[in-house]
Amino acid sequence: MAFGRRNRRPSLLGTAARTAVIAGTATAASNAVNNKAAGQQAAAQQAQMLPVPAVAQAPAAAPADDLLSKLERLAALHASGALTDAEFVAVKASIIS
Repeated sequence: MAFGRRNRRPSLLGTAARTAVIAGTATAASNAVNNKAAGQQAAAQQAQMLPVPAVAQAPAAAPADDLLSKLERLAALHASGALTDAEFVAVKASIIS
């Protein structure tokens, strides 16, 4: 005669342990997703709050100074991220020509 459990169902303690592991894993995954979303929101808000660099207006002088000031303003916009590389090249070509 065999001793021990005759049915193959998990014990109450085994079921509780398995449930705790599943719940803990789900909580950890949920927290990771929430933390990532919060980080992305914070980055987006900070990007919106970045100050736009002020470009000093030079008094109107010779045309060469005007061309130089336009190119400097264009470079500042490109450096701040307001213009893409393609836009920068296109506007620069139109200013020079």
